[in-house]
Amino acid sequence: MTGSADNKYMMMALREAEIAERKGEVPVGAIVVCRDRIIARAHNLTETLNDPTAHAEMQAITAASNALAGKYLDKCSLYVTLEPCIMCAGAIFWSRPGNLVYGASDKKRGYTLAGYPVLHKKTIVSAGIMEKECSEIMKNFFKSKRKDL
Repeated sequence: MTGSADNKYMMMALREAEIAERKGEVPVGAIVVCRDRIIARAHNLTETLNDPTAHAEMQAITAASNALAGKYLDKCSLYVTLEPCIMCAGAIFWSRPGNLVYGASDKKRGYTLAGYPVLHKKTIVSAGIMEKECSEIMKNFFKSKRKDL
């Protein structure tokens, strides 16, 4: 993908994050693109579903696998607004997307904290795409939560 395509799809993932935020969910959004076509859109649903595994990436991988009628996403790119956690990185490993593109790093729970390779060796990672915008939605969400206390 080119830089402009990455920005275009990350903007769509940000729209999913905004939907999550309106629902009171941690604002993380994900998009799966296959051959320049969006095949899945998702956002965090952990509060809505009362399910700690209902992260945006997990929802997007499931939807994309259903759309393709197969478990491997090797011809696809997964766009997510926040660096995946180790749980989601495991699902990304097993689904094998060709590309993982994320916006903001997660310095508390991101998969890169593991300190060893977690993703499939063929998955190409691009980090920091629209990082400012992706970080800002998270910061604002948690800032508003602290005000509510």
